[in-house]
Amino acid sequence: MGSLGRVTEIEQHSASFRLAYVPGVTPTKWLRVWEERLPDVRLELLQSTPSEGHGLLLTGGADAGLVRLPVDRTVLSAIPLYTETTVVVFPKDHWLGAAEAEEVTVADLAEEIVFHPQDDVLEWPDGLPGRPAFERPATTGDAIELVAANVGVLAVPQSLARLHHRRDLTYRTLADVPQSQVALAWPEAATTDLVEEFIGIVRGRTANSSRGRTAAAEQQRQPKPQTARKPQAASRTQQKPKPGQRGAGGARTGGSRTAQPKRGRKR
Repeated sequence: MGSLGRVTEIEQHSASFRLAYVPGVTPTKWLRVWEERLPDVRLELLQSTPSEGHGLLLTGGADAGLVRLPVDRTVLSAIPLYTETTVVVFPKDHWLGAAEAEEVTVADLAEEIVFHPQDDVLEWPDGLPGRPAFERPATTGDAIELVAANVGVLAVPQSLARLHHRRDLTYRTLADVPQSQVALAWPEAATTDLVEEFIGIVRGRTANSSRGRTAAAEQQRQPKPQTARKPQAASRTQQKPKPGQRGAGGARTGGSRTAQPKRGRKR
């Protein structure tokens, strides 16, 4: 089946494109481009936790997802999009905020209780900095509440610090620590034309790109305007009838005219 046939089949059997996304990721800019290019295919956003996002892709609950790496590359394809800065969140009256430096180091946290929530999206191969809390909070949101109570501090990607913003909290960049990578992932066995279209959008391809198969097929389906044929110009010199053909008046023409008798000169 050709590209045009696949696109037609997808649009007939799929009323929407389901996109999962994890906390901290903002798909708004890509949603606007999708609506401009594919106004007839609704993009359905499915907010999920990091673990649920992978599950939706593996079970067919979403067509693609904006997730955090790593993912299971044996069944999922993934395109890394960007890497986030890691920050440390603490109360505004904390001594870390009084320092003039824009960055905080791991050494600065040596005597601090650093929370490690169970939904932490950062990997710590060398161990979490600072002193471990007596108990791990269930979620990042729970850890933020404990930070606000001045119990400890929290290291998270900057987008999550903004997501859980509070007036009594602030954050600084945490230097030389693991960072989180956001990627577009989808089931490798289900790379549909709509998935290809969204890949093109997040990569910044134009609608006329050779990989924008859906947009190209849509243009092919548009009826081409018919141009009126120009009337053929009349021949400057009419074709002379061939010998034996009838002329315009219906008389048969001969090969040569009959010689007319010469008139004598009157005397």
